[in-house]
Amino acid sequence: MSGASGTATALYGPGLDGNMMPALYEELRRAHGPVAPVSIAPGIDAWLVLGHRELLRLTREEQEFSHDPRRWSLLREGRVPADSPILPMVGWRPALLFTDGQQHRRMRTAVSDALAGINGHELRRSVRATAEELIAGFAAHGEADLVAAYARTLPMRVIAGLLGLDDRTGRELVNAVAGLVSATGGAGDASRRMGAILQGLIEEKRRARGDDIVSALLHHPARLTDEEVLHNLVVMFVAGNQTTVNWIATALRILLCDPALRSSLSGGHLSVDDALDLVLWRFPPTQNFPARYATRDMSFGGQDIRAGDMLILGLAAANADPEVLPADGSAVVGNRSHLAFGAGPHICPAQDPARLITRTAVDTIRHRLPDLELAVPEDELEWIKSPWSKGLGTLPVRFTSPQLPQGTPPPRTAEAPAPTWAHRNAVQPQARPH
Repeated sequence: MSGASGTATALYGPGLDGNMMPALYEELRRAHGPVAPVSIAPGIDAWLVLGHRELLRLTREEQEFSHDPRRWSLLREGRVPADSPILPMVGWRPALLFTDGQQHRRMRTAVSDALAGINGHELRRSVRATAEELIAGFAAHGEADLVAAYARTLPMRVIAGLLGLDDRTGRELVNAVAGLVSATGGAGDASRRMGAILQGLIEEKRRARGDDIVSALLHHPARLTDEEVLHNLVVMFVAGNQTTVNWIATALRILLCDPALRSSLSGGHLSVDDALDLVLWRFPPTQNFPARYATRDMSFGGQDIRAGDMLILGLAAANADPEVLPADGSAVVGNRSHLAFGAGPHICPAQDPARLITRTAVDTIRHRLPDLELAVPEDELEWIKSPWSKGLGTLPVRFTSPQLPQGTPPPRTAEAPAPTWAHRNAVQPQARPH
């Protein structure tokens, strides 16, 4: 990489957690401008795109910035070790995330149609019922870790149900995904475990079609192969599960730690969606997202980029770009021009279901535990260590007066099958322009 050798800032390591990353982005912006040299693993240099305008160009211009990692010069030159922790995240797969042009459109059509088939009303009811089960499971204790007992568990159940998985297999898949995105030495094994689970699911749905996303992909007119279905499921699950976990946990943290925001929400001055968008501006669930690859030599963001260079989408840094924020640095209520879901042809196709899940999860716990409060000082909260994800490791809370509806069922056992949702002739949540 031109200009990066010897100056690249490490975006990995045991001391780097999600809470300290924003300060690092501002240091990089001051030192390098909107595009900065970084390393994402030992010996693996890349460019981090920090500028809002530059990130929009990166995501919209496929002719200059390809999604295909086979264009990556370090990979072509054999300079990426086979056991590199980054490889499971950026290695080529036959999935929409790694394709351009017609191939991308074919796969995205299938994925978008499968997601559009979700019955929004039934999904909302199911999320609320699951949320109330989880709350009932810890309500008598007067305290809980809302990451482990709520934010991490609820999306897993929901997405497992959308895929047609039972709870136990869904948990195994979540654990494999967590190992994949941690960018540690165990990422390769996690990737293999994830593939085995999904391959078994595909074989099952080939034998017996159901009302689930896997079946919808397998029988779509785009005629995806089993391999393409598997790898698109990997992309959907990796991108969807942890993002929703982080969004729920961060929204709850902000409500617990920001009295003004909580008061505005309780008083009706802000809607839950307004609060969720403020979270997406200030604390996007995915901080950085790999990757694009330059198709030619160019000057970009003040840097000399060479064909085959990797560029990382700095979603959190771009949201904090002073060029697009008001003078006081605050996000404007109702403004959805943030980049938390990306932009361009590859903008996240699952943002509406993710919003519905998150909104319902936050709204349900607010009403069931109205006196919820943080059980430790805010500066003692633990954050997961990942260059990609801004997520809480724990969110300990206490409360005294749970308000549970009569007849709330006890928590389901791990063996109980998760529900599936009807896909055909469904009423959809309203799509929101980004």
